Amino acid sequence: MTDPRRNVELKAVDPDPEETLRRALAAGAEDRGLLRQRDTYFAVSGGRLKLREQDDGATLIAYRRADEARERPSAYHLVSVPDPGALRAALGDVPGVRVVVEKHRRLLIWERTVRIHLDTVTGLDGAFVEIEAVAGPGSDLAREHDQVARLRAILTIADDMIRGGSYSDLLAGGPDEELLALARAARARAYAPYSNFPVGAALRTTDGHTYSGANVENAAFPQGQCAEASAIGAMVAGGGGRIAAVAVAGEEGRMVTPCGGCRQRLREFAGDAVPIHLGTARTVTLGELLPLSFGPEDL
Repeated sequence: MTDPRRNVELKAVDPDPEETLRRALAAGAEDRGLLRQRDTYFAVSGGRLKLREQDDGATLIAYRRADEARERPSAYHLVSVPDPGALRAALGDVPGVRVVVEKHRRLLIWERTVRIHLDTVTGLDGAFVEIEAVAGPGSDLAREHDQVARLRAILTIADDMIRGGSYSDLLAGGPDEELLALARAARARAYAPYSNFPVGAALRTTDGHTYSGANVENAAFPQGQCAEASAIGAMVAGGGGRIAAVAVAGEEGRMVTPCGGCRQRLREFAGDAVPIHLGTARTVTLGELLPLSFGPEDL
């Protein structure tokens, strides 16, 4: 099996694209011109899979990376696609399309291996800048982290400009601020003296009611209860219903996902398309978290 390629990436909003371009060129970046790209993201259970189509051809890209708002390593595979229409149709049928991202990108190359992307994305306000420091075989990524840090300083990218996730996450729908606030409030009341890992969860039903819960640990460890289970219990006690959206909040800056058991608990009251907001890092569907699931309709 071919080892994945790697890079170190950073994504940020760009309040002044002309100034960013000027600073990049002044630092020695080479302008490679404008690209029109169409990325079709497919509904996979782990990592991301997208078909990128642009003027010079098409590529299937499979990648994994953290979703936090910071510089982050990415591991990826690139496969040239001679017939993108046929592949798009096949993967659109199974496993299905999650979202389509259309963007205009200005590509610059800095220090031979660092890609600077100046992007505008259809459906998203404003402009964005991405930095990708491509790693060579066997790299410990120290050089690539240094390149990103130096270029970030040159382009004056502040902490509050950095974004997590991908454009697909932003287009698919950002976090539900009301649910996240409820989840964070529940997390603050969690009983987690053994793990010191408090988690809060909140959900909204299809009739608009909201419920929340926190993890409750027990000295007999198996008797503990996850935050999602607590929120579902509160919903049932409050009158029941069907779940329309869920938010999960762990430690700030860290993405926390429901455990396998809680994914099944949510599936009892929610369909595959229900959004699950994993803090501010990423929004996925229940179907992505629990593919090929078993629900009440399967009995």
